[in-house]
Amino acid sequence: MELKGNASQALSGDNDSERIDPYGFERRQDFEPYKEMMTEYVAVLNRRSMRWDKLLQEKPHVEKNLTVKRYVRKGVPNEHRARIWMAASGAQERLERNPGYYQALLSMEHDTKLKETIHTDMHRTFPDNVLFQSKAEPSLQSALFNVLLAYGHHNKEVGYCQGMNFIAGYLMIITKNEENSFWLMDALLGRMLPDFYSPAMMGLKTDQEVLGELVKAKSPAVGQLMDQYPGIWTLVVSRWFICLYIDVLPIETVLRVWDSLFYEGSKVIFRVALTLIIHHQPEILRARSLTDVCECFKQITCGAFTLDCHTFMQKIFSEPGTLSMGTIDKLREKCRQRILEEESGRR
Repeated sequence: MELKGNASQALSGDNDSERIDPYGFERRQDFEPYKEMMTEYVAVLNRRSMRWDKLLQEKPHVEKNLTVKRYVRKGVPNEHRARIWMAASGAQERLERNPGYYQALLSMEHDTKLKETIHTDMHRTFPDNVLFQSKAEPSLQSALFNVLLAYGHHNKEVGYCQGMNFIAGYLMIITKNEENSFWLMDALLGRMLPDFYSPAMMGLKTDQEVLGELVKAKSPAVGQLMDQYPGIWTLVVSRWFICLYIDVLPIETVLRVWDSLFYEGSKVIFRVALTLIIHHQPEILRARSLTDVCECFKQITCGAFTLDCHTFMQKIFSEPGTLSMGTIDKLREKCRQRILEEESGRR
């Protein structure tokens, strides 16, 4: 199913009274700072748009090379986002290799429990977004339901768990296409972040510990502070990782993070977390209790630093320093082993 039109077109014009952004979200709290940021950012977007148009005219087939990587890091214009995400993540290739697969998943007999679980979460998915309200025309709610139902049958080990509705919802906002959203879900949850959503959530547990190790190496003082509180990483960053920064960072920033995530893989989520932590090291180090630490980690995702998505993205590729996939894979192996030993020790 293809949903025509674009939130930015549908919601263009003088919307100050409604305070709705181009993606359909009502912005009651931060509309003025958002509007200010967007006034400056529009000029950046226009420059990027012209460069992307030229690049894609010259090379319609999106290749992975240093030029494209540099372009992606500087931001993908919204009109090209779905195409770049599909190509960079391998989702386009999977879609083409499996014609009719998505429709076949929707046509099969559905697991009643799966349907009920997904249905329960429908009204909780972006209640502050006009595109997901049941009275919207067209409403993205039924398309979102289809994507999640198909994915639940496709990946039986995962089925459906909370958090996936927000990821699928963001994909629908950008692609306006069920099948593309389904294959992008497959790229994210099946290949880039495996085991994040499986019942044991081993991938998520492991990556939280990996972040802890990276913080010790790159910000030893914060690492030392966090060591005082066993299990602290689960408390402060599980939501960051499980929702891929949705409802944690401003939407323009999340989409810029996702541009790089689809192109460069899961190391990007660590770059974002490390930048937030390193940049706010003084505030974190003032924490005197577990409550202080948790509150501080909530605060560091808000405000001008994260709202200015262009500067923020420049920082994530400079502030944490070098960070290779090889380093992350080694740490994942070490942390996974440690978690498994601790769990078997508790049995």
